[in-house]
Amino acid sequence: MKRVVLVTGACGGIGSALCRRFVEQGEAVLALDINAAALDELTAALGAAHVTPVVADLADAAAVQEAVAQAVKLRGPVDVLVANAGAAKGLTLATTDAASWQRDVHLNLNGTYHTVEAVRASMIERKQGVLVLIGSVNGMAALGHPAYSAAKAGLISYTKALALELGRYGIRANIVCPGTVKTQAWQARVDKNPQVFEDLKKWYPLRDFATPDDIADAVQFLASPMARVITGVALPVDGGLMAGNRLMAEELTLETL
Repeated sequence: MKRVVLVTGACGGIGSALCRRFVEQGEAVLALDINAAALDELTAALGAAHVTPVVADLADAAAVQEAVAQAVKLRGPVDVLVANAGAAKGLTLATTDAASWQRDVHLNLNGTYHTVEAVRASMIERKQGVLVLIGSVNGMAALGHPAYSAAKAGLISYTKALALELGRYGIRANIVCPGTVKTQAWQARVDKNPQVFEDLKKWYPLRDFATPDDIADAVQFLASPMARVITGVALPVDGGLMAGNRLMAEELTLETL
């Protein structure tokens, strides 16, 4: 049976891969983004028969509620939410001020909460639903972007609360935590250091990074019946980054690992 899947941040590198994947599965996709022009392009590329553009600013709770409600009238209630939208500004505490802190936390943490609230009541009423949040390894360790990281850490706790309280209604909630993903969001760092990906490889046990399709693979699994008893899980998709620090381990053991 075809499901209705709401994807936020639909026009980004990961978001567009998610939309494409669900369309390929035959699902009806509600593609939510703040960029109306980019949404039009995405809809044209994937087909208006499969994708419904939803324009909203996740920072505005009322706007999200209204936009999702209008899309639901066209496509039906949301069966799967993939809360993917996010962004980071302040690189360090020294370059973060009160305004940038609030902006990063509001988008990444509160924006996800606003999105879940737009579908939660309907899922409870129907006693079914899947919530997949997109977090980050930044929520598991200090890796820069302190406000963004704090928000992503909050999402891990929030995911567990959703799993705990909504499980009785047949609703599952999990969070995927990507490491470095080669998307357009990295372009400014590539411009600053064209070797940035090669420099980072030494920290990843697999010596490789996720692609947007790798993130879509993980989300597709968690959203599927194959994961029917998996809930409350934070799943790193990170080339092994969170498994440990090989370079530090070599210095501790005085052995080449």
